[in-house]
Amino acid sequence: MSTATQLIHSIPVDEQTGAISVPIYQTSTFVQEAPGVNKGYDYARTGNPTRATLENIIAQLERGKVGIAFGSGLAAIDSVLKLLKAGDEILAVDDIYGGAFRLFTHIYEKFGITVNYVDTTNAENVFNAITAKTKLIWIETPTNPTLKISDIAAIAKIAKANRCLLCVDNTFASPALQQPLTLGADIVVHSATKYLGGHSDLIAGLVVTRDEELGTKIKFIQNASGAILSPFDSWLVIRGIETLHLRVKQHCENALAVAAYLETHPSVEKVFYPGLPTHPNYDIAVKQSKGFGGIVSFTLKNDTEEAAVKLVTSTKYFKLAESLGGVKSLLCHPANMTHKSIPAEKRRAAGVADSLIRLSVGHEDAADLINDLEQALQKVTTTSFQQQAATV
Repeated sequence: MSTATQLIHSIPVDEQTGAISVPIYQTSTFVQEAPGVNKGYDYARTGNPTRATLENIIAQLERGKVGIAFGSGLAAIDSVLKLLKAGDEILAVDDIYGGAFRLFTHIYEKFGITVNYVDTTNAENVFNAITAKTKLIWIETPTNPTLKISDIAAIAKIAKANRCLLCVDNTFASPALQQPLTLGADIVVHSATKYLGGHSDLIAGLVVTRDEELGTKIKFIQNASGAILSPFDSWLVIRGIETLHLRVKQHCENALAVAAYLETHPSVEKVFYPGLPTHPNYDIAVKQSKGFGGIVSFTLKNDTEEAAVKLVTSTKYFKLAESLGGVKSLLCHPANMTHKSIPAEKRRAAGVADSLIRLSVGHEDAADLINDLEQALQKVTTTSFQQQAATV
């Protein structure tokens, strides 16, 4: 069975009514036949049929055993960290999502959990940084926003040899392109707000585990902490998954065209896109992914915050906004937006320059998107020239 067919038919027809769209069970509680005797559900925080359907779907798509749906991507990340205890260490990718950094550093470090950040694009760095206290390795691949690629299978072997868990944030790739559990990861997390939902109309998070026991532990945490996904938002994610394969295909096609254009532009210093042969981890990306995704980042030769702000406020089709993965193209300035919570020196050391701009390439015609970037880059170039002339 092809990926597209499997994806579409992982969404079940309702057994009771034959409804081809999953019903939304908008209820807080369920009538019981006797105390403790029910039809599989007793209270909607603990379980809801619509949410359960989504959880089963994502488990199938990621080739895992257990799926768990949360009210946001950060709630999903938080549930995984609650597997740890004081004294444990996390080994995390250096180019990490700002929200995850904030959670790790400002919430969990005060509870006695240490976080060490390394460049995980070289598996040897991971091996050398592990200590006896390391209980969790945390990677994003591709990373946000410099699109570094880590070798999941190689890092999974290191994690297993050192008896620690490997969690992969698979948000940027989605299961349409990459399935980390099949490469040895123990846990996958998603901000389902992004490609899985796909229409910029919901906030959601997902966790999938490779084995039943670990999934049961996280389900317990979900029920105890209460950060559940609502029935309606569960339905929205299910609806988004129906078109995931087609949407991701178009994202990839447009993103490659945009990246190739930017790579030749005289005002662009560096382009970050794993689908370009010039990407340092291109071979690993080809090995472990079916495509390269819809995110493109780049820096300007005028490496200033002012130049970047000028560009991101000059586009027409690329809308300036947080988030990514929707059908409409977005762009952002990470230093001032998604990664502002990371100290400037740490951010720059990880490759997030002051002029770095992140594009979420959508489904508009690629030529229109390229023309939009061309006119915005022209404004930046003109402004830079005028500033230089004024100082002469």
